[in-house]
Amino acid sequence: MSDGDAILEARARAGKAIRDIGHAFVGRHATLEQIERLAQTLEDIGDELWPADPRSRDARPFAEQQIGDYPQGRFEPRFDDRPVSGRSSPWGLDIALHRHRDEIDARVTLRAAHEGAPNRSHGGIISALFDDVFGYVLGVIHQAAFTGDLTVRYHAPTPLHRELSCRVRLDEQVGRKLLMVGTLTAVETGQLCASATATFIAVDPERFARLTAERPAPPDEDAPVA
Repeated sequence: MSDGDAILEARARAGKAIRDIGHAFVGRHATLEQIERLAQTLEDIGDELWPADPRSRDARPFAEQQIGDYPQGRFEPRFDDRPVSGRSSPWGLDIALHRHRDEIDARVTLRAAHEGAPNRSHGGIISALFDDVFGYVLGVIHQAAFTGDLTVRYHAPTPLHRELSCRVRLDEQVGRKLLMVGTLTAVETGQLCASATATFIAVDPERFARLTAERPAPPDEDAPVA
């Protein structure tokens, strides 16, 4: 394994550890000593990381890979740091992605840190899930695009600790508008928890890369103030 691959695997391991500790912190009682030790450890690691050089996705490979094809069946996300489905993302949902012909089916089990009202998911988590999974349709149709709008309707409480299926597809294309539809169901019961529609705006990959590359670097103010 090359040094670059080793770093990617280590980042994926660390990302999962951060997600797991978040769920443990929210979903389990802890003593004052444990909480203070956790806070001190995380603050110390943060102090080590912040002085390092900034990192971000490279615009051109992102634009090219966004429209790359996905195989039928199970596949892996291409961007490890993708906030919702990336394996290295601290905010990830540990999604299992599948392609069934022209549809994307994301299997996910929401956990303690995703709780909104008692014993059900926060609605914003569901919105983020739809937005992220809709993005994988772009690999099916080979078209770079940005999210234009997203509408979510909540039909029933979305349970925690139960497998869910987020299934999405392109419904229609009108000019540059890619009109998408999707549903979120509980796998065990078939209960429809939420449905969504979205409009993505198609963009030329070259322009996509140029627009994303022109964004300014994060300001120093993003780093915590001592």
